[in-house]
Amino acid sequence: MRIEKMYINGRWVMGSSNTSRPVRNPATEEIIAYVTEGTVDDAKRAIECARLAFDGPQGWTSCHARDRARLLQQLADLLEADREEFAKIETLNGGKTIREADYDVSDAIHQFRYYAGLAAVPHGQTYDVPDDMQAMVVREPVGVVSQIIPWNYPLVMAAQKIAPAIAAGCTVVIKPAEQTPLSLIRLFTLIDQVNFPPGVINLVLGAGETVGAELAKNPLVDMVGFTGGTDTGITIMKAAADTVKKVGLELGGKSPNIVFADSDFESAVDQALYAIFANQGQVCSAGSRLLLEKNIYELFVKELVERAKGITVGPGSDPNSEMGPLISESHMNRVLDYIEIGKQEGATLLCGGNRLDRPGYFVEPTIFTDTTPDMRIVQEEIFGPVLVIQTFETEEEAITLANGTKYGLAGAVFTSDVAKAHRVIKRLRAGITWINTYHNTYNEAPWGGYKQSGIGRELGTYGLDEFLETKQVNVSLNVQPTNWFAKKTASYHK
Repeated sequence: MRIEKMYINGRWVMGSSNTSRPVRNPATEEIIAYVTEGTVDDAKRAIECARLAFDGPQGWTSCHARDRARLLQQLADLLEADREEFAKIETLNGGKTIREADYDVSDAIHQFRYYAGLAAVPHGQTYDVPDDMQAMVVREPVGVVSQIIPWNYPLVMAAQKIAPAIAAGCTVVIKPAEQTPLSLIRLFTLIDQVNFPPGVINLVLGAGETVGAELAKNPLVDMVGFTGGTDTGITIMKAAADTVKKVGLELGGKSPNIVFADSDFESAVDQALYAIFANQGQVCSAGSRLLLEKNIYELFVKELVERAKGITVGPGSDPNSEMGPLISESHMNRVLDYIEIGKQEGATLLCGGNRLDRPGYFVEPTIFTDTTPDMRIVQEEIFGPVLVIQTFETEEEAITLANGTKYGLAGAVFTSDVAKAHRVIKRLRAGITWINTYHNTYNEAPWGGYKQSGIGRELGTYGLDEFLETKQVNVSLNVQPTNWFAKKTASYHK
């Protein structure tokens, strides 16, 4: 196999380490590619190129908004033409089902188009002020932006970071997760075809603890954007603090899915399954805590478990598969460890809990009940196909349980009572919420969380704002001396 390269300053290059990293198909455990291993020096070089591209005399900042929009539209066109290939890469490298991968590619295409449309929209204000002055605010690009992408949605998460940054006029250095670099490498072949100026968008590969750490702390970087686990996000925030750079963090979750007895039964069961088992539960906003009103518990759980046992688990490339493998052996073992922790804590395992006896990192859909708020499986993000059930009797108790973790990314409520739905949603400490549905999100709306689920927002106009600075400009309409200091002969005391 050839070794896939990085893309720095408009050129494909090998890492300075002269080593490579294998990339595996999680459904078969087979090596499907090798990628060059980047180093701190490679990250520094990419950052320096991005800095020069932003600051240079013919820098990216002189590129008109309509030209940035045109480049993004061209990239979207190329991605759309290769949509099927990109979906196959996402499935091959990440393990997700082909139907989910196809949706991700569609989402990425729309993100490039959406932000192309926003690139040239007005963003500024004028103010009526005294003193014959015109006061105004203009928005300008933050500068050099480093972006660190997770392995669960490698293409779509990259698109939703690259597109607004470019639309705003920033330059970019982006790093995919070590496990899933292939779709982003392929995307850069399209970026190369579009002919962005050298240094405007750069791809570095390598480990988070080396390359990722440099992207977070390098003083030439004006902003770092990261999607991933909360612990890593905290580390990045601390590293960024030394140079007071802007941070955008989309972190973990332990999201509640609240089902009241008056909800539509079939819809609530179906959505509860989708909330946790989509993408094998490897979703930051997954509905990993199911909060059931007690008087529907028996009927609901019976149907839920029966449906969960019927989920077809297999390679994502098989169109009959409904749930694929976990991303890696190490992550699979982490999920299995949490399942054992749940048993030891006294929770009741209703179904699943095992690795499937076949090649690949497959874990059965797993459901726990008889849980308590202090259990680790209730409080900690497992990031796998593991659902924990909690019960409540009153609306107030449901809200208390829902807000009872350090996270605040997402949450849902199922009920036929519109007023109750809005009362509960209003009190949920979460950035993304749903009523009588789960996981529906759109590029036009902001994405992000409360508490330890992150800082800032992605997507929508809010996502563009993250990459813009705010500058006040004051213009005198009556140019004359202020006479603040009286005009007189200078005198000095010796």
